[in-house]
Amino acid sequence: MRLGEGAWDLILVVPDPVLLRRMLDATLAEVEADWFLGPAQGRRRKLLIADMDSTIIGVECLDELADFAGVKDRVSAITERAMRGELEFEGALRERLALLAGLDLSALRRCHDERVTLNSGARTLVTTMAAHGARCVLVSGGFTDFTDRVSVAAGFHAARANLLERAGGKLTGKVREPILGREAKLAALQEEAAGAGIGLDACLAVGDGANDLAMIEAAGLGVAYRAKPVVAARADARVDVADLTALLYFQGFRQEEFVQ
Repeated sequence: MRLGEGAWDLILVVPDPVLLRRMLDATLAEVEADWFLGPAQGRRRKLLIADMDSTIIGVECLDELADFAGVKDRVSAITERAMRGELEFEGALRERLALLAGLDLSALRRCHDERVTLNSGARTLVTTMAAHGARCVLVSGGFTDFTDRVSVAAGFHAARANLLERAGGKLTGKVREPILGREAKLAALQEEAAGAGIGLDACLAVGDGANDLAMIEAAGLGVAYRAKPVVAARADARVDVADLTALLYFQGFRQEEFVQ
């Protein structure tokens, strides 16, 4: 069945889904296409938990903020290692923030206005799932200064993120504890699912970095979006070619059902 432009839903009856997945991985390795193998029924999720940086938006906010402090190269190098899973997230966050001590608070608004835009398909993904009864929550290891605005722009019901400490109109280089990292993202998924009265199998989690991996693995549908190898290798589905509306097609939505 054709779901939309370039998107197809194929119903297959197979004795060994694991073997089929391996065969498809090998066969489609060189094809520029995103695909997902899952049950034909009950695919639409009732809860969306999404990472923000490099998932719903196209940048890492901390890296861009560091540019205003003149330390982007140093901060970006730490970010890359943390997102690959080479560094513990909380420690890496503290190290990067220390480099921003003394930065004027006006840089926060400038950074958002000049650098932050929604990734293609982000608002359609969120508003479509919301229109069909799903709760949509943005969960970020970043900061409320950005998530508060991004969540509204994309149509999320709620957002969770870290709170930057500030004093005298400047950043102190510290973040309020406890830090929202990998385990806190998993806890957010569990708490939101419990609050909605649903099981984790009815949830969709999407992200790109190692701090997203716990929630991606726990959700009924875990999606790696333009993700680091450690995440892509362990997610249920990967999106490397299409935009975020691919997550709607994975759930069996047809293009005419999208809320633009």
